[in-house]
Parts: sequence; C-alpha cells; structure tokens
Amino acid sequence: MVTVHHEVPVYGLLLAGGRSLRMGRDKAALKYRARTQLEDAFDLLAAVTQRAFVSVRPDQMNETLRQRFPQIVDEHVDLGPLAGILAAQRTHPEAAWLVLACDLPFLDASVLRYLLAKRDPRAVATAFSSTHDGQPEPLCAVYEPHSVETLARFSTGGKSCPRKFLIEHQAALVEPVRSNALDNVNWTADYWTSMQTLSPNASSRSLFVQYFALLREEAGRSEETLTTAARTPAELYIELQSRYGFTLPTDMLKVAVNSEFGDWNQPLQHNDVIVFIPPVAGG
Repeated sequence: MVTVHHEVPVYGLLLAGGRSLRMGRDKAALKYRARTQLEDAFDLLAAVTQRAFVSVRPDQMNETLRQRFPQIVDEHVDLGPLAGILAAQRTHPEAAWLVLACDLPFLDASVLRYLLAKRDPRAVATAFSSTHDGQPEPLCAVYEPHSVETLARFSTGGKSCPRKFLIEHQAALVEPVRSNALDNVNWTADYWTSMQTLSPNASSRSLFVQYFALLREEAGRSEETLTTAARTPAELYIELQSRYGFTLPTDMLKVAVNSEFGDWNQPLQHNDVIVFIPPVAGG
C-alpha cells in the first residue's frame, strides 16, 4: 500500500530544456506582453509553489536568459521532458512536483491553483485531461513523491513519454478549467496567432525603424522611433511608403524584426526594432 504524506512540499519545475526544433528558435525566449515565456511561466510557478526551478540541459546553464533562475540540470539525454522530471525528483525526492511546460501562453495562476486544489496525493500524479483526446496532459501536472521509483523504472525500461507513464499508472485526471488554457505554441504561425489573441485591443505601439540604401535616401533619415497602429511589417511599410514615397515594392525587400529575419505578416509588439533591407547592389 502506498503511504501518502499530505503535508509534503510542492515545488515547481519549469521545463525549458527543449531544443525548439519545430519553432526554429528558443521558445522560452519568445515574448508576449513584452516579457519572455520563461519569465512569465516561472512567475506563475513561483506564485503557487514553495520553491520553483527551471529545468535545463547542461549546455544551457550559462545562457543569459536561464542563468538568472534557480536551475535543475538534466542528467540524461534523449529523454525529452522526462529527463527534467527525473532530475527534479532526484534532487528533491521528498517533494511533489508541479511540472509545467514553458510554451503555454494562455495559462494563468488560477488554472494552476485549481489543479493543486484538485490534486489527489494517492495517485502517482494529477493531471488535466486533454480537451482534444481526453488523455492526461503530462506537462501541466503534479507528480507525487511516491512516483519517484515508478517513474525511474519506467525510464530504464526504454520508455520516455510522460503521457504514457500517466496513462499506464492511472494518474488522477481533472477536467480543464478553460478549453485553451493548455494550448501550446510549437510553430511560428502558432506564435503569431497567440500574440494577436493575447493583445487584440492594442491600437498603437512604439517602434524603432532603421532604413538603409535607397530607403534611407527617400526617407531622409537612417532611423526613427514612431508610434503606429500598424499590426505587421507589411502594414507598417505601406504606412511609411505613403509618408516617404518609397519606390521599392515589398517583394524586393527583406524585413528583420529584433535582429532576426522576419515575415511581412508577423504581429508587431511594442518596442520592436524593424529594419527594412533593400537589395544589395553589385556582384
């Protein structure tokens, strides 16, 4: 029989050790409401748990974004999120762990408090059921201390999917509070859509714009800060084209947003840095 300790501490683990292969850039560093996903999600965890940590790979320990937070470092490779959970349980086996993915921009503290209130310490874990298929959501779940040995055996058996672990060991399931609370963001298009959903009433934003070559000549300046209602680089360029009489069409230009080549239709945020790049002459 499992011995259940109702007064065990609950710690938070933010999973930020993924490689973001589908996104093509670090999902933890994506910004919503002028803050990174990692910062927002860590604050959510810290608000509802006794201690909170960021799960990282060894090569991420000294990254500028991650090094500011308490860390638990993966000890295994090729186990995905399970590596972070195992490392956390080894570090503090006495604690229950509220495990959270860092790519859930629609999540808020009320959802986490609801999960904790519905937690069943007798089960290996308590998780929300997916609104898509009814199966456990393993990356917003509470893993109990008595799951430590069971989860370790699961991983040594060549398994690495935390969802399968929760299914096989009959995790307690909780109905989700909101249908979109656990919608994650894996692709660039998902990110843009999420930004627009989270800031639907943003009527204007301050942007820093830089011009080069012919655009600099036509604008009569190399840079400026402006306030605009433009929602995308395409809308911004149309506005500036009207103002300065730019002669180059967008299909002859590239656009960079915050030092990364961007898309003409990606949403703009307050304080973004925009660079319109004309074709380079010569060969």
